[in-house]
Amino acid sequence: MTASSAISRWGMMSSVDLNADLGEGAGPGLSAVDAELLSLVTSANIACGFHAGGPLVMRATVAQAVSSGVVIGAHPGYPDREGFGRRELNLSAEEVAAIVIYQVGALGGCCSAAGARVRYVKLHGALYNRAACDAELARAVAQAVRSVDRRLILLGLPGSALLQAGETCGLRVAREAYLDRAYKSDGTLVSRQTPGSVLDDVAAVVERGVLMATEGTVVANDGTRIAIRAESLCVHGDSPNSATMLRELRPRLQREGITLASFTPQ
Repeated sequence: MTASSAISRWGMMSSVDLNADLGEGAGPGLSAVDAELLSLVTSANIACGFHAGGPLVMRATVAQAVSSGVVIGAHPGYPDREGFGRRELNLSAEEVAAIVIYQVGALGGCCSAAGARVRYVKLHGALYNRAACDAELARAVAQAVRSVDRRLILLGLPGSALLQAGETCGLRVAREAYLDRAYKSDGTLVSRQTPGSVLDDVAAVVERGVLMATEGTVVANDGTRIAIRAESLCVHGDSPNSATMLRELRPRLQREGITLASFTPQ
């Protein structure tokens, strides 16, 4: 079951969530970029200290998210600060389940202290990519998330093994598309090792965001146009021009009659 019915049968969204990966700075507090992004997004994927961030950054990011009315999600990754969680560590499914529970719980504590709660979980980096195609790992992650709080929503790639596992174990799921990452014709992301995988042309990113929201499509790296149904559009906090992208995209979406709102149930 999906977390939102914001996509019409014609492919156009009536509402869309804008999310960003935040809290990934060295600290000790909120970075200037994250502060600006929190004024532009409707959902914040907050790093939980394993691939980046830490207790002080988490608390500062949560506090600003609460102040800005932004929905909070946990963004757990591999314990790989040196590689920013973007290297495959080949941990077992049991190990991954444990680190997911640990990280979601840590952010949950920061949220409780601020009078808020974690509403969804989005994996980070190499763990996100592995869970999208590794059915055993996806099941372990989904069950781990459910064991923490069955109200949590799993956010991930449309058609991925993770979202299938989430639905199977009774979790709500939500689909996301990436504004600043190139796609292959099969709907998966182009590897960051490939030149051109990260997009930094603001005008081009804004146009593809409008296309995603109004037509439910994106142009892949081979030039083909593919369907991409998503309730949430993501920009990476560490991408070049990330805040400018969202600042220019928001009014374009609103002019199309699309409401900006979180994918989480109210």
